[in-house]
Amino acid sequence: MTMKKVLEMKAKREDARLKAMAVLNKAEAEDRFLTEDEQKEIDGYESEIRSWDESISRAEKMLAIEPEDRSVTEKPEVKPMPNKGEEKRFATFGEQLLAAYRAAAPGGKVDERLTTRAASGLNESTPSDGGFLVQQDFVTELLKRTYETGILASRAKKIPISTNANGMKINAVDEDSRANGSRWGGVQTYWEGEADELTGSKPKFRQLELSLKKLTGLCYATDELLQDAAALEAVIRQAFAEEFGFKIDDAILDGSGEGEPLGILKSGAIVKVEKEKDQTDIITVENLIKMWNRLWARSRANAVWYINQELEPYLYTLKLGDKPVYIPAGGLSEKPYGTLFGRPVIPLEQCSAAGDIGDIVLADIGQYLLIDKGGVKAASSIHVRFLYDESVFRFIYRVDGKPIWNKPLTPYKGSSSVSPFVTLAKRGS
Repeated sequence: MTMKKVLEMKAKREDARLKAMAVLNKAEAEDRFLTEDEQKEIDGYESEIRSWDESISRAEKMLAIEPEDRSVTEKPEVKPMPNKGEEKRFATFGEQLLAAYRAAAPGGKVDERLTTRAASGLNESTPSDGGFLVQQDFVTELLKRTYETGILASRAKKIPISTNANGMKINAVDEDSRANGSRWGGVQTYWEGEADELTGSKPKFRQLELSLKKLTGLCYATDELLQDAAALEAVIRQAFAEEFGFKIDDAILDGSGEGEPLGILKSGAIVKVEKEKDQTDIITVENLIKMWNRLWARSRANAVWYINQELEPYLYTLKLGDKPVYIPAGGLSEKPYGTLFGRPVIPLEQCSAAGDIGDIVLADIGQYLLIDKGGVKAASSIHVRFLYDESVFRFIYRVDGKPIWNKPLTPYKGSSSVSPFVTLAKRGS
């Protein structure tokens, strides 16, 4: 292995990075989302960059320990020196958490690796003035786990925004009807002979605006746990990911839009199917049929039934003629989840209590937009729970979201509006 070879690998890595940036810059310049093919292309470049990083690291370590004179059999071990300007990094997330803890302790010394990642514009040596940013590779893994544990968040359309932005505005078609002259908010076409004088038309747009909201997570750690970096890392990773995933899902479903994302149940896009006349049962076959009928046809391939788990016993009893409506996991469906009309039925903790609005929701979460600002800011303090021999770690994640739709859509022929988001009105007393 030679230094020339290492430089060649670095050049190829940089080439992959520039190609990825070119795809992102093109989409940004055209003020649009990445297409599915472009996202796959970006993923491929990211995988290639990670592969080059690993190869370069191995090569540099080999060069550092390779003897200059091969006739010499023994030489003192030479540790690889970091490249000039290369950022010093923590080996593990647990190591960084312990460094943040020590920096917050009275008289504690701030690890220079924390200082290099301190929040810009704030006091870089005082955690109480803003804390420290989690190392980027740890951020990626933390957010990945957050969205993996989130049932709704994992299905939403997610867009990261640039470092200097605190929100985004995008144009969305203002369409509430499929009648002639209303499609795309006002575009109309004619067959020859339909009109002697053609009327001009144009699409109508509205602005979809999102501004970052702050989601803060606190995790208490005992002094015993702080003695073991590996155990601390495991606990924080799981606690952080699950709690953030839970709160984001809760906001996607029922957020108020004030200081948190706007949920589909609180949005103007939701369709509420009324209960049957004189209905006394919590749920009926007719309820489900009407909900399915009010789902936007293009969302049927992606929609999922989200239910409060208390509804499951009732679903087992529903039949259409002599055939069951609900197909349990395995069995006839041969799938790991139950199905209604061929679509998955997933119990969701955040769904409302049985009988209330939101206890069963049929939704295409791909029609929900999430934005985030990629960094997670972390800080630590020993003072909050001093009497309990505990320290607290604080994580801040900036995110916002709302449905892409702002209202249901009236079909071309018919009067019952449709939407990617459908729920059932309140039943019972």
